[in-house]
Amino acid sequence: MHIWCENMNNKSNGQDFDRYEVAEESVLLDWLLRNVKGKSRNKLKDILRGHGVYVDGKCVTQYDYKLLPGMKVTVSRTKKAAPFKSRYIRIVYEDRYLIVVDKSVGVLSMAAGHSSLNVKAILDGYFDSTGQKCRAHVVHRLDRETSGLMVYAKDMETEQILEHNWHDIVYDRRYVAVVSGEIVDEGGTISSWLKDNSSYITYSSPVDNGGKFSVTHFTVLNRTTTHSLVEYKLETGRKNQIRVHTSDIGHPVCGDLKYGNGDDPIGRLCLHAYMLCFFHPMTRERMEFQTPIPSTFKQLFK
Repeated sequence: MHIWCENMNNKSNGQDFDRYEVAEESVLLDWLLRNVKGKSRNKLKDILRGHGVYVDGKCVTQYDYKLLPGMKVTVSRTKKAAPFKSRYIRIVYEDRYLIVVDKSVGVLSMAAGHSSLNVKAILDGYFDSTGQKCRAHVVHRLDRETSGLMVYAKDMETEQILEHNWHDIVYDRRYVAVVSGEIVDEGGTISSWLKDNSSYITYSSPVDNGGKFSVTHFTVLNRTTTHSLVEYKLETGRKNQIRVHTSDIGHPVCGDLKYGNGDDPIGRLCLHAYMLCFFHPMTRERMEFQTPIPSTFKQLFK
């Protein structure tokens, strides 16, 4: 078996790498065990988890990723590659096709102007710094003041599959919010037609107003006499759906300047996308991600 290998220095982060060319079909971890000398199975798993393995220039963390002859594999010599650090996003999962991040409050999903802070630009910078020959492709959006889970594609084919099949691929998507007032019911369903006007305000109607029919299911997780902590599960994914629907029932999201009532206990829009479950667009594997409920939300109920 012939293996091509050379040393490479990634100048952007100072990490030393070895590069190989795949000569035979294999799954990634088995291939690494056969071809990367001097590293145990556990060390190789650490390198994979630490974003230290690249296939054809794209980061891969899956142990069972399929390698084909002619592919180029780059492996960090250290246990872990230089960690990604950002105050604005946290990388939750990454493979050669997509990346899942946890977005902070105050960051746009994509650029709205040349100088706007946005997740796409941060990810593009990360891809450049790690030698990945790709760009972040926006699949869905969160409002600037909404935090939580988002997925970005790394190539146009993956982006197109996600965008055109979003409602079939995503099988569970939930938010958590602090809303104004005490919701007495344990849960329920809100439905209406939602339509935007020329001022980008979304209006809700119990009868067809020419907009889109929208359904939101909710469960109350905790409550006081002044606020409720609520989980929302979307049956449809319309613009501002949760914010409008929960305002419809008299309990708007706290900190909502557009649909709220002025109740702003922690100085932010109290809406967080905390669960995202979908079928991987390429492998069809179930991908399930969940982030903790923000501690600032929970402190209101102590």
